[in-house]
Formats: sequence, C-alpha cells, structure tokens
Amino acid sequence: MRGCARPPARRTVQPVIRTPGRRRGAALPVLLLAMALPGLTGCQDASPPAVQIRIATGSPTAVYYAFGQSLATILNRELPNVAAEVRVTAASAENIQLVDAGEAELGFTQADALPAVPTTPPTIAAVARVYDDLLHLVTTPASGVRTLADLRGRRVSVGAPGSGTEITTSRLLDVAQLGEDEVHRERLGLDDSVEALRAGQIDAFFFSGGLPVGAVTTLAAQRRVQLVDLGAWTTPLRAHHPGFYVSRDIPRSVYGVDPVTTVANPNYLIVRADLPEGLVRELTRLLMERREELASAHPAAGQMSPRSAINTTPLPLHPGSVAWYNAVKP
Repeated sequence: MRGCARPPARRTVQPVIRTPGRRRGAALPVLLLAMALPGLTGCQDASPPAVQIRIATGSPTAVYYAFGQSLATILNRELPNVAAEVRVTAASAENIQLVDAGEAELGFTQADALPAVPTTPPTIAAVARVYDDLLHLVTTPASGVRTLADLRGRRVSVGAPGSGTEITTSRLLDVAQLGEDEVHRERLGLDDSVEALRAGQIDAFFFSGGLPVGAVTTLAAQRRVQLVDLGAWTTPLRAHHPGFYVSRDIPRSVYGVDPVTTVANPNYLIVRADLPEGLVRELTRLLMERREELASAHPAAGQMSPRSAINTTPLPLHPGSVAWYNAVKP
C-alpha cells in the first residue's frame, strides 16, 4: 500500500524516555494505545517501534539464565510491543555493568556484588529480591578436600571474572587467610569448572547459585562428587562484610550427596533507573503474578513473594516497582 510506511526498526526505550516534555511513566500507555487503535494511522500493517528489554543473565546451565528465559517468554507474551531477550554473561558484576551502561534493561545480581553506596542520582534500581544464592564448593572423594583449609596447595576454580561467585569466593578465601600464593586459583565459569573437575585439571570449584544448580545436578549423576561444608564461615564473613551473608542448608535431596551447610546471600533483579515507571510497574506485576510459571523454569523462582521482594538494600526500589507493591499491600 503506497501510503503505508514500513514498520520502524526496533530500538531501546532510552530515546522514548528522553523526549522533551514526556512524563517518565507515559511510554507504555502510548504504545498500548497505538497497538489498540491501528486504524488511527490509516495503515493496518504499521506498528510502533518495539520496546527492547535485554535481560543480563549468566551461564546457560545456571539459574539466572533459566529464570531470565522464562521471564522473557512472559514479557513477550503479555506486554504488547515489547521484545524481550536474554544475554549470556559472566553473571553478577558484568550484569551490573551492562545495566549501568544502558546495554541491558534488566539483570540479575548477588547483593554482595553491588556498590555499598549507590550513585546519586542512581543509575540502577531494584525490581525485587528474588531468591538466595548458596555457595557450592564442589570436589571429588579422591581429591582429599574435606574442609576449606584443605584447599591449601590445590588447584581451585573461584568463578569467572565478573561473576558473583568470584566476589563471594575471594572474600571467603581472604577471611580464611588463604592467599593466592597458597591456593592455585583458576577463574573459570560454571561449565568450564565442571569440565575441568571431570578431567582432573582442578581439585575443586566454587559456584554460587540457587538450588538446584543444573550443571552440578548433571555432574553428580555422572560421577561421585561431594560438597564441602562452609557453615562455620558465615559469621566471619558477616563480621568483615555486614548485611548480606546467612547460613543455608543444601540437603541430600538436592544432589544426592551428603548434606552441608553453606554461605548464602540474596539475589536481586535490577533495572535501569531511567526506565519509564509504567513499564517497570508492569514488569514487577508480571514477575510477582507469574511466580508459578517462573518456578516451573527453576524452583528458585518460587521463593519470591511481595513481602520479601521489597528488601533490596543497598539499592532503592524503582518507583514503578514501589507503585505496584503499594497497590497490592493488604
């Protein structure tokens, strides 16, 4: 049809929210109206530009990715003119950088990877506290590693550069006075850590994730592994880094190995602080109202609730998230 323009190329929401005179929360209603009343344009096949939601996750075999994929499916299905997709990353620290730089709209991160004091004005905000990450120290019976101190002189993967695992593990080893000259540290992601342990190239690896971690489940089904108890280190970690760390159990039912107690800290879903309030309110609503569907993608997502979701220290909640939580308060 000669009078019909081709659909514009996809773009992010950033140009929308910078339009002079436009209220921050107005972008989503305008897009919804345009979708609902196509006849006003005089062209049935024209559509407004898609709002891109890039979700920074982690390894394809870990929790962030499974959670992010399910969330992207829900957003694409239920928000008109939103195009959501996941990005594979090194996880927490890289996700913070991507959201802060405007290269992702949403991301998952451990609480201990966040700056102790947010920037003013904030460039990132929280949507919700979603679940707790548990620090796994995975080894084999043949390694002889039974305690954290047994890592002295061993080859150990401490997590990929830019990951929350590396941050928590580095803090733990520092508190335990196990320096880089005493523990031979490899900086591998989850999948590479599993392969290195299987091949005998390392003696153990750390990984911080929600239960169960798929790659650890698969490894435990294929060969004998064991977890090292880290419960005694929660209090020393809290003394050096207050505000995050608690003890949590990994029962036998998770991986079929002897149960242990370990160090855990919260996970947050973060968002660019300049996203429109109306859009973030809808994101928050779907995150909470579709908990069962998200939990079917990974059980860790089932831990969410509006009551616990608002505890996101040191990050402020995004105003759109605040509006939704306030609206559903009993």
